[in-house]
Amino acid sequence: MAYEVTATRKRPQDFEKLVGQEFVVSTLENAIQEGHIAHAYLFSGPRGVGKTSSARLLAKALNCERGMSAHPCGECSSCREIAAGTSVDVIEIDGASNTSVNDIRAIKEEVLFPPQSSRYKIYIIDEVHMLSTSAFNALLKTIEEPPEYIIFIFATTELQKVPATIRSRCQQFRFQLIPQELIQSCLKSAADDLSIEADEDALFWIAKEATGSMRDAYTLFDQVAAFSGNHITLQKIRERLNLAGFSKISEIVSLSVLGTPDKAIEVLSSLFEAGVSPEQIVKDSADFFRTILLYKTGIRRPSLLGVSEDDIPKELVDALSKEQIEAALKAEMDLYRDMRYSISPRFEVELMVSRLSSLSSLVSGESLMQEIKKMREGIAEGKVIVKKKVERVIAKEEVSTPIETKERIETKEEPEPQIAITEPKPVEEAIVNNPDPIEEPTNKAIDISLIPLIQDELRYMGKSVESRYITAATAIEDNGDNTILITMGQAFQYNSLLPSIYHL
Repeated sequence: MAYEVTATRKRPQDFEKLVGQEFVVSTLENAIQEGHIAHAYLFSGPRGVGKTSSARLLAKALNCERGMSAHPCGECSSCREIAAGTSVDVIEIDGASNTSVNDIRAIKEEVLFPPQSSRYKIYIIDEVHMLSTSAFNALLKTIEEPPEYIIFIFATTELQKVPATIRSRCQQFRFQLIPQELIQSCLKSAADDLSIEADEDALFWIAKEATGSMRDAYTLFDQVAAFSGNHITLQKIRERLNLAGFSKISEIVSLSVLGTPDKAIEVLSSLFEAGVSPEQIVKDSADFFRTILLYKTGIRRPSLLGVSEDDIPKELVDALSKEQIEAALKAEMDLYRDMRYSISPRFEVELMVSRLSSLSSLVSGESLMQEIKKMREGIAEGKVIVKKKVERVIAKEEVSTPIETKERIETKEEPEPQIAITEPKPVEEAIVNNPDPIEEPTNKAIDISLIPLIQDELRYMGKSVESRYITAATAIEDNGDNTILITMGQAFQYNSLLPSIYHL
């Protein structure tokens, strides 16, 4: 007898053996029992979950020679021919290979002829989203009002690419991914049929790698069974498929994060020497950080974690925060995208392992803001006391610009009079450094004109225009005090010059 792959050998031959699609099975069975048969069905969902198998089961149920039933006999010639794909009244068409409008026109011509020996003439079009726009338009009228003996069953993995005009004319069934537990039990049954001993952790890994696709799980199972002999183990899978493995990645990350990156690089080098590709190491590392991230958030279900709870390094999980694990996972995914442009993927992986040594000190922006918020609240409540650091300040004497006129230098040799400004008065003359009005100047005026000196200082301060407001400036000696009498032409000139003269 010729060898038959497990995916074909284990293809369900009745609705009861279609696993993971309870809603589809119950709906189709009820419709068949009540005789409510639609003229067009649209099966959508991921690959390898039973869409084409369900289409064949529906065709068998409708064309069984013992009568239309949700549980066809599987023994009549119609059931056997449909199962083998040789029935003349059940036509399977690959939508990816028959995309043109001419192919659809041929179907429109064929539907005019009734079935030869069956109750219905059924067209199963797989990957229907691959049809061209013209082909879809040519099919619209046919699927809307077909002959009573014609049934269309469309299957697609990309429902969004099917035009809404087609979807509205069909009964839609959405297929779901198959749970990992069901895939593992089906793999166990397949191993028992072949008299192969398979470890639970090995079947668990195969089911996890299938990512919800039963066909992918059976295909990977056949490959593993081919090199494992009569006993399938996880160790053999890792060695033959060149996998890094969860335990090795856990060892590398733990050594690097917990303070011995040199030993982590040595373990990484042993993986390269064993033939494990850098891409595979990065993929396994991303899967590792995903697992410990889920574990950190409180998830304990093995099918979701991907490993048993006992294999997770608790010390590493406690040493890292959720934000740090998220940053490591993102770094691994970014590295996988960037490796195609790298001069050496191995160097990239070694650099990543080296950077993991500082992962425990990584602080995210959110964490930093939370710490600042807590500190502010503690200061406000008096729980946190901030001590101000006292520093010794040495005062330095300010040195004026060395650019001075000869007249200014000669004047500074004499004692410089103190200048003070009184409150503004609506008079043309103001007394500086003497708040009391001077009734009779009994003091003796010094014969020194100060206008050039004061104007020179004002120009130095950038007040060259205002310096022309001064009409007289006389130094007066009053009982040992030096006072300057400044005269201006208008009151507004006094107000504009007051701040500048005050700083002279």
